[in-house]
Amino acid sequence: MRNRSKWIFCMGLAFTMAATTVLSGCSLGKKDSGKTEIELVQYKPEAVKAFEKMEEKFNATHDDIHLTIESPNDAMTVLKTRFIREDNPDIIGIGGEVSYSNFLDSDMLMDISDYQGLDSIKDAYKEIDKALEFVPEDGVYAVPYVANAAGILYNKDMFEEHGWQIPTTWDEFMDLCEEIKAAGILPLYFGFKDTWTCLAPWNSIAVDLAPADVCRQVNKGETTFTEEYKEAADRMLELLPYGPDDPFAYDYNGACTAFANGESAMYPIGSYAIPQIQSVNPDMNIDSFVTPASNDPSENKLNSGIDLQFCVMNDCENKEAAYEVLDFLLEDENIQTYLDDQKAVPCKEGDFTLPETLDGMKEYIKEGKMADYQDHYYPSEMAVDAQIQTFLMKKDEDAFLKKFDKDWIRYNRDIIRKVQDYEKKQEKGEN
Repeated sequence: MRNRSKWIFCMGLAFTMAATTVLSGCSLGKKDSGKTEIELVQYKPEAVKAFEKMEEKFNATHDDIHLTIESPNDAMTVLKTRFIREDNPDIIGIGGEVSYSNFLDSDMLMDISDYQGLDSIKDAYKEIDKALEFVPEDGVYAVPYVANAAGILYNKDMFEEHGWQIPTTWDEFMDLCEEIKAAGILPLYFGFKDTWTCLAPWNSIAVDLAPADVCRQVNKGETTFTEEYKEAADRMLELLPYGPDDPFAYDYNGACTAFANGESAMYPIGSYAIPQIQSVNPDMNIDSFVTPASNDPSENKLNSGIDLQFCVMNDCENKEAAYEVLDFLLEDENIQTYLDDQKAVPCKEGDFTLPETLDGMKEYIKEGKMADYQDHYYPSEMAVDAQIQTFLMKKDEDAFLKKFDKDWIRYNRDIIRKVQDYEKKQEKGEN
């Protein structure tokens, strides 16, 4: 059945071949260096400089292995095309989201349970990966490397000047927005012209108000999104009066620029936006806090997901060499290089220097009080980001939630069937 899933998965990706028939540099092939060749393809082109440093350092310190790291601009398309051609790299660097779930379900990833480096990874991130499995799998298939965090970025100098306090509940947050507005300052900026930015506040609100495994519960037929997401939808609408008159006028880059230029006190977005903001205003004093979507502070969690993890492909011929590459990447010095470059959160236990821009979230990171992005479970075909944007434009909550439930069944029919078959077998005591 798993091999059939792989065939269906690859056939479903065949359309990418037409769009990528001329892909220069997608596969360098195996070099005749006399060394064991390991190729890693990772999906974050913005981190190319950090990976170039690590590639150079690895090859300078290893006599028997040569490492090639590819960082293409459209890595997921490149990877899927290579999978169809059966031209797989040895290791892939991808995010902890539904693409990982699909690769795993298609039997493309190696079980790396015997990899000792997993012992150093924080349990919270290993649990996030397990939750991404459509049905529970035996084994471990990824090494979480770094995470990001979504919440509220704020202008620290502006807050100190006015004496504004960091809120710990939703009511306090709304009161803060009113206080900022009364001071003649725009509380929030949005980049909702780009649909994907609508997911940032949605995710950081939903993790406090909906079960972390809400998608699995829906697949099992135990609840609906209409029931579980109503309060999150209410909160999204409550944000709008505290942003620009037209929250859809600016895209992500425009919103980052406006916040960098002091046009708002806060910006509901992920830590991944910090390098972009600082490229506009390098001297900006930025800090962050967890979105307090609940009025019970104990219910509020840091919205943190696996931004980059490494998976060994099932057909990798040099497992020991691949593990040696993973060991190198997990060295504290190399993780710190990545953290400094990308303002990220380490998935590994250790004494790492986190960027000051995450000071307000460090307590949650230290305690492991976090939950994954809800959209990491959404199929791309469902276009939830566009659905949220339409909802915010029309403000028709009932229509939004009904469509969410309807589309979920439409785009997850096979997965729902698979989950329910699994549950029936568990009830019968079958493996």
